[in-house]
Amino acid sequence: MNILVSCANGSGTSLMMMKSVEKSMKKLGIPVSKINHTSIAEGKSTASQYDAVFTPLNFVDMFEDAAKKGVTVVGVKNVMSDKEITQRIVDETDFEEKYKK
Repeated sequence: MNILVSCANGSGTSLMMMKSVEKSMKKLGIPVSKINHTSIAEGKSTASQYDAVFTPLNFVDMFEDAAKKGVTVVGVKNVMSDKEITQRIVDETDFEEKYKK
């Protein structure tokens, strides 16, 4: 599974969220082939190359085009909470069915 983590500037917040996403995926037993973090500007143009995008809730709308192409966009309130991210993966996606070994 290929994942993009995107925030406003693509540095601090997305890096912290990337670590939380990695923890959540590992906890759920979902293999991650590639995970990158980037700014919203870059993320919007590359999102369709990924299976999923994780971004703060206020940026979810920026990824509408990717969502229309089948990319799962997950909005996160607390980017440092792997507990919240895990819960959102379970509640809002089909990743466990689709990617779990």
